[in-house]
Amino acid sequence: MQDFDVVVIGAGAAGVAAARVLADNRVAVRVIEARGRIGGRAWTVHEAGMPLDLGCGWLHSAEENEWSVAAAKLGLTVDRTPPPWNKLAHEAGYPQADQAEFGAAWDRLSQRLDEAALSPVDRPASEFLEPGCRWNGLLNALCSFINGVELDLLSVHDLGRYHDTGVNWRVAEGYGTLVEALAAGLDVTLDCPAVVIDHRGKRVRIETAKGAIHADAVIITVPTNLIASEALRFTPSLVEKVEAADALPLGIADKVFLAVDAPANLPESTRLVGALDRTETASYHLRPFGRPVIEGYFGGRFARVLEEDGGFARFAIDQIAAQLGNDIRKHLRPLAMTEWGRDPFAGGSYSAARLGKADARAVLAAPVDDRLFFAGEACSRHDFSTAHGAYRTGVAAARGVIAALSARSAR
Repeated sequence: MQDFDVVVIGAGAAGVAAARVLADNRVAVRVIEARGRIGGRAWTVHEAGMPLDLGCGWLHSAEENEWSVAAAKLGLTVDRTPPPWNKLAHEAGYPQADQAEFGAAWDRLSQRLDEAALSPVDRPASEFLEPGCRWNGLLNALCSFINGVELDLLSVHDLGRYHDTGVNWRVAEGYGTLVEALAAGLDVTLDCPAVVIDHRGKRVRIETAKGAIHADAVIITVPTNLIASEALRFTPSLVEKVEAADALPLGIADKVFLAVDAPANLPESTRLVGALDRTETASYHLRPFGRPVIEGYFGGRFARVLEEDGGFARFAIDQIAAQLGNDIRKHLRPLAMTEWGRDPFAGGSYSAARLGKADARAVLAAPVDDRLFFAGEACSRHDFSTAHGAYRTGVAAARGVIAALSARSAR
């Protein structure tokens, strides 16, 4: 391992964005990545000839999302087909009257949460459910798909700061493919988890599975769970960073993909909700991009339960058959599934602030001694849980490094 001006820890969206800025500004930078691939929680695999996004899949706030611009520049295909969550399979046991009633309940809850976010006292979002509302279970499930946690674990202050334009597109070749494409030409060392960041000396020493490396500055983009558990340690210890990371644990958003050998029997780019009366359900995207596949979404505690026994595909097929008829079973087969809660280099999908801890995002993002810089979706005040939030914090960290190195060289 050699010496570099800057080491970036993590080759996910934040790390790749940071390294791209540094490399384009002629800063000697190396990226070290614990996994054997680039992308982090952006991960595209190919099964049955189709790219499947096991991690992030949607360009949220797409018209202002830097990844949308990057995809176009890199020659990838941005698909602007509207998302399926406002277009349900009518024949799947979800009458239009029920859809309208649920939509109204969601709008009322959203309005109450917006108002609660203005209060000086933080509260869990579950307190704003209507007592006895028939849709509370499904509202809770939808929250878990979006935030990775149920309403009782969702801070209204944190949620109130989230920015969303409501425009959502996809990359046909895969979001993970996009992040990997942006990393082309960067100096990346894979299968190289960082263990200790020693910042006692004039230069920072990073101990890794492949030996030690020294740098003038380091950008840390690892998920919060690894900092909170001190799987990545600091010497001397950075107690405020560990506490901030612990205040921003990762929720769970898992997926299952099923191949469909008779796609003509299913509507294209439509959503099917597995059950209307409970939290322990999933939502299914039928034939995204017109492909012969079903993409199932699971979240929160229920996803953790299914991770324990690998039961996503079995549960999904049972739910889909209950809605579309038992004959559909013979046309479905599992392709891929995720278990982000069991991933040793993540421990979850994306961050949700603990009650009263929304300000921990700024604490985690703050640089230390102009040598240790932090980036990742959890560091974003308004775009947390997204790849573009990770991108923006990576770019900000890189610019901070460049300014710090320039000031140091001018002394």
